[in-house]
Amino acid sequence: MAKVNLNVKLLEVTQNAIAVIYTACRQCYSAKFAGDIFEEGDKNLDKQVEFVKKIVKSGHESPLEHVKFTFAIEGVSRALTHQLVRHRIASFSQQSQRYVKEAEFDYIIPPSIETDKTLKKEFIKIINEIQASYNKILKRFSEKGKTGEAANEDARFMLPQAVETKIVVTMNCRELLHFFKQRCCARAQWEIRDLAEEMLKTCRSYLPAIFVNAGAKCISLDYCPEEEFSCGRMETKEIECNQKKS
Repeated sequence: MAKVNLNVKLLEVTQNAIAVIYTACRQCYSAKFAGDIFEEGDKNLDKQVEFVKKIVKSGHESPLEHVKFTFAIEGVSRALTHQLVRHRIASFSQQSQRYVKEAEFDYIIPPSIETDKTLKKEFIKIINEIQASYNKILKRFSEKGKTGEAANEDARFMLPQAVETKIVVTMNCRELLHFFKQRCCARAQWEIRDLAEEMLKTCRSYLPAIFVNAGAKCISLDYCPEEEFSCGRMETKEIECNQKKS
C-alpha cells in the first residue's frame, strides 16, 4: 500500500487519421464513393492537413468523430473516475473492486495534504485504518464461507475515494476537444486537470492539425465564459464587451 503517481499510455489511435477525416468531410460534398476518395483521391498529405485544420477552425467537428484515441490510465483515484465517466460519449473499462480484492490498496494524496505534514500524517493514518478494517471484514467473511466477489462486493463499501484505480478510455477527437475544454480549465479539479493535460500532450504529438490549439475553453473562445468564477487568465465576455462600448 503506497502513494502512486499518474501514468498515461496511448494504446491505439486510428490509422491514417488525417486521410479518414479528409475523406469523411469530402464525402459530404462529393458524388464519389468515400472508398474511392480515400484510395484514389488527393494523396498530398500537406494539403489534407491544411484542409483538416480549416475544418477544426470552422467548428464543423462531426467528421472528427471517425478518429479515436484509446488510453490506458493508472495512478488515479476513484474521485477522478467518478468525474471522468460523466463524459458519456466515450468508452470505459475500469478495474473492478468486486473482482479485484484491495488487500493492499494504493492511494492518491491531494497536493494540499501532501505538502502539509500534519494533514499528511492524519490522512495516511486514516488510510491505514481503513485498510486494516477492510481486511478484517474480508477475513470475517472468509470464516463464514463468503469469499471471492461475493465478499469483495460488500467489503468495498468502506473503501475511500482516494483508492487508486486503473481504467481504459476511448474517445473520438470531437469528444476529446470537448473534454479538454472542460478539464484543462483552471477551475477543473486538480487531478482530472493533470490527466487531461497529459492526454492533450499525446493527442497534440499525434494529430497537431486537430489539437494544436486545443485546451481550456477560453483558448478557443478568446475570453473566459466563467464570468465571476474566472481564474483571471483571460477577460470575461462581459468585461470585453464593456471595453468595446467605451
